[in-house]
Amino acid sequence: QVQLVESGGGLVQAGGSLRLSCTASGSVFSVTTMGWYRRAPGKQRELVATMTGGVRSNYADSVKGRFTISRDFAKNSVYLQMNALKPEDTAVYYCPSETPGGRYWGQGTQVTVSS
Repeated sequence: QVQLVESGGGLVQAGGSLRLSCTASGSVFSVTTMGWYRRAPGKQRELVATMTGGVRSNYADSVKGRFTISRDFAKNSVYLQMNALKPEDTAVYYCPSETPGGRYWGQGTQVTVSS
């Protein structure tokens, strides 16, 4: 089992920046891919960014050029640097981790971008 704790959300004005953090504990040796998803009010959860290993990353088109995902293997953590935030980025952001035994989710952190 893997436990995940997200942090770093908050309220920010449009054009501002936030950095989300997610730290894994438990069976971290089995984690392959870590990433970020989000769920906006009234919408389905959607992929934001993922990183497999320390190199291969994948981004949603809506965040390319604005968001950057990174991992720190020594700290069992994944980060999401979010720049040039827009009101449509408002959502609860979740940090899933993939293992051979399944996908684990954190509790989420709220990001609110005011116009």
